Amino acid sequence: MSLRPVVALLTDFGVRDHYAGTMKGVVLGLCPDATLVDISHDIDPHDILAGALELAASYAFFPAGTIFLVVVDPGVGSARRPLAAEAGGYRFVAPDNGVLSLVFREAAPKRVVELTERAYARPTVSRTFEGRDTFAPAAAWLAKGLELSALGRTVTTWTTLDVPEPVVTESQVVAEVLRVDRFGNLITNLDRRTFERFVNRGANRGAATGIEITAGTQAVDRVVGTYAESDPGSVCALFGSSDHLEVAVNGGSAAERLQLARGARVTVVRLPGC
Repeated sequence: MSLRPVVALLTDFGVRDHYAGTMKGVVLGLCPDATLVDISHDIDPHDILAGALELAASYAFFPAGTIFLVVVDPGVGSARRPLAAEAGGYRFVAPDNGVLSLVFREAAPKRVVELTERAYARPTVSRTFEGRDTFAPAAAWLAKGLELSALGRTVTTWTTLDVPEPVVTESQVVAEVLRVDRFGNLITNLDRRTFERFVNRGANRGAATGIEITAGTQAVDRVVGTYAESDPGSVCALFGSSDHLEVAVNGGSAAERLQLARGARVTVVRLPGC
């Protein structure tokens, strides 16, 4: 028995207004067999980087062939292009504003097209709600089995975001907070592999292997495996579900405690004499 097509939605629409629900209605009107999944509709308004980060953290856990309908689109109605793409065994429908940057960094796209074929959009396209009139119909047609190439002309360039990378030197790593989740955890751009290479390089050279992590003015002297390994109310550092270093408070909000937000600097240094 064939699986029902999955369409996963990620937007900054919230759930108070009709926008997200209307897009679902358009998809189901064209493809009643679709299974609709909400990744999130709570992206901060117009926050393209947040949308890119949430998409990158989630897409690979969906069934192969899932179609991701991503509408974080401050340029709605402008000259920015509507796109559909295939990458990593998945398909994506999104504005050409960089929201697919991190997915494309992990999985080079096989094909990217501009949504130019009007037959696969609603007859009238609102310049303020292209999610309903352009993106949702394209996602629905893909769910019905339409080939990506039928949606429009192939493009070879697209907008990418300048997402900061950790800066690694002999003595320290300078990371940056990219996300603050609902629990106030400060999630950085420092992945586990880069962290372990830095620590192991010191050990291989006979240097100190003790480390200290500093977020704002708060020093953390070890990395724990789970939040519960630290004392209640204490600040800790760990690698969370996205396998990136985060600074957290057991039972509280690190963002509130430390008064830090996206863009805050988090450093990892080797301690002398360890």
